Amino acid sequence: QVQLVESGGGSVQAGGSLDLSCVATGSILRVQTMGWYRQAPGQQRERELVAQITRGAVENYHDSVKGRFSISRDNVLNIVYLRMNSLKPEDTGVYYCTMDVQATGRETYGTYWGQGTQVTVFS
Repeated sequence: QVQLVESGGGSVQAGGSLDLSCVATGSILRVQTMGWYRQAPGQQRERELVAQITRGAVENYHDSVKGRFSISRDNVLNIVYLRMNSLKPEDTGVYYCTMDVQATGRETYGTYWGQGTQVTVFS
């Protein structure tokens, strides 16, 4: 059983920084793309991709966070990090990590999600 466990998040004043991390546990053979999504407050809001990183360390960011957020990963420990600088109130939301994981004994990859962690940026 593969599980993603997030940590970090919290409340911070605008302009501040926060770090998120997410570790995959279980019987894992290989992890491909890792990423972070967020869901802003409001019932109808969809999750949007914030950042993602391939196994080969190719990074991709939402335009609104370019130059402020940085994603990184540890391929040995199966951890993905998100460093968030110069935070703005519009960055507020629930942040979810996601990984494409090949579990032991499986031939295909499955997409797994963390439980979500709240990030609140106040002005």
